[in-house]
Amino acid sequence: MEEEKNFNFFRFEDLRIYHKALDYAIWVKNVTKDFPEHEIRGLAYHFSRAAQSIAINIAEGSGRNKGQFIYCLKMGKSSIRECVVLTTLAKKFGYIDESAEEYSRNELIEMTKMIGALISSLQKSTRSNSGSHDNVNDDDDDDFDNTVN
Repeated sequence: MEEEKNFNFFRFEDLRIYHKALDYAIWVKNVTKDFPEHEIRGLAYHFSRAAQSIAINIAEGSGRNKGQFIYCLKMGKSSIRECVVLTTLAKKFGYIDESAEEYSRNELIEMTKMIGALISSLQKSTRSNSGSHDNVNDDDDDDFDNTVN
């Protein structure tokens, strides 16, 4: 009898952030089904595409070297910021209510933090392996900087 192994061939499938991003993309797809007909190719399309891009960037980057993975994770964070704008627009246009807006923003905040933690972990790993920064830390954007200018 062959022992069943519980591991994924594609390593990104083991990442919690990947599954969270998939769940968010599904949520967006379900929410945008209720958008008006004239938004099918507009806001609904862009919202779904941006939400899907989060998981896609994680998957794409995972098959590359650490520096490129970090770059793709940062692209995922850019897609998250795009979803923040699309969430705000959907609320302002009256397509989603306050609870949906709050849910979306909370999910986006949590995903940003998760991706940031993964980036930090990869950067620490890269620094400890190479002894230098090697252009890995070229865009350390912290979306949760609470300092006021």
